[in-house]
Amino acid sequence: MSVINLRQMKRNQTGVITSVKAQGEMGRRIRDMGIVPGKKVTIQGRAPLYDPVALRIMDFTLTLRNNEADYIQVEVE
Repeated sequence: MSVINLRQMKRNQTGVITSVKAQGEMGRRIRDMGIVPGKKVTIQGRAPLYDPVALRIMDFTLTLRNNEADYIQVEVE
């Protein structure tokens, strides 16, 4: 298994969040959305220019900009 940024994940790829590196207001907002270590995440798709990314976490769909996804580390197989 390897650890990569959420931004590097491919469509339909699944992984487990290992850490959120964002600090301050952005870090709090990301965690408030349910993006916390230990949660399973699946990439559902990307916009035509690859920003934002749509992901599935805890039975709901969430979109993040790539600059936010860069702060999220995910363990994939």
